[in-house]
Amino acid sequence: MNTNHDSGKFTAPGEVTFVRLLPGPIERVWAFLTDSDKRGRWLAAGPMEVRVGGEVRMHFHHADLTPHREEIPAKYKESCGEGSAACDFTGRVTRCEPPRHLAFTWGENSEVTFELTPKDDQILFVLTHRRLGDDPEVLGSVAAGWHTHLAILLARLAGEVPPPFWSTHFGHEAAYARTIVKGAP
Repeated sequence: MNTNHDSGKFTAPGEVTFVRLLPGPIERVWAFLTDSDKRGRWLAAGPMEVRVGGEVRMHFHHADLTPHREEIPAKYKESCGEGSAACDFTGRVTRCEPPRHLAFTWGENSEVTFELTPKDDQILFVLTHRRLGDDPEVLGSVAAGWHTHLAILLARLAGEVPPPFWSTHFGHEAAYARTIVKGAP
């Protein structure tokens, strides 16, 4: 099963799911979800109280995720410009079963769930983002964001140079927009 380049699947209204095989061990992958420094290398840094009800704070600094220097696309400059508070959020842990299950609210309205299952020397990694609403632009952007962040995570875990963030995201966003228009999630 090679799932590492598969697109996310819209599995229910307002929900996208990604499946990846990541290099293990499971404790290492768990650390990349819960440790601020490690999470900051592929997603967003910030403290996390690793317990149900614990606070999650994320500060997105996309320019630091890869060694590639790119211009921020115009549509994201205001909300994701360097130092912008719009790319920060606070959530709450809703499920925590180390090192296999982690879920937390994403901002005020949605929730992201990570499920980790050992498969020999790899980890079956399932990410589901729920309660995203039905705005096709939001769905496409979120799906492209996760697709890009997961490509960076896979590269980091494999000891490889991750792909550029913005050009990768922008390419996936266009592809997800076409998917949404063809067969609404």
